[in-house]
Amino acid sequence: MGIQKVYIDTSVLGGYFDKEFDVVTRRLFDEFKKGEYQVVISNVTEGELLNAPEYVRTLLNDLSVEYEVIALTDDAVNLALEYIKENVVGLTSYDDCLHIAIATISRLDLLVSWNFKHIVNIKRIRGYNGINIKNGYPPIEIRSPKDLIDYEND
Repeated sequence: MGIQKVYIDTSVLGGYFDKEFDVVTRRLFDEFKKGEYQVVISNVTEGELLNAPEYVRTLLNDLSVEYEVIALTDDAVNLALEYIKENVVGLTSYDDCLHIAIATISRLDLLVSWNFKHIVNIKRIRGYNGINIKNGYPPIEIRSPKDLIDYEND
């Protein structure tokens, strides 16, 4: 099956430094460093990071986590706009929709986020995946970092 490709959104990078999420996020990054997952971001993520503090912007490089960057495509923009048109989320969540559309079109195994309002939310996930399937894409698995941690040694 190979290593699972995991798309991480900006909230996961910020979560490394957030008191509410840092313990789990740091464990997730330990998994990344061990090569348990292949990390994927997009140029949308890179754009969002431009406004972040430098320590967030440089986190992947500082931790020597190998990652792949996927470019936004017209297909991803159209899919994201369809999520909004079908009222899965509102227009203010356009960037969130871009993340989901990029991960979907790239047929990644997982999308990981700390955004429980617009992304990691069962009602929204069902909405995104209903539209994905309607458009001939496989459903995308959307999880919080807690779901990727190996709890065997706890």
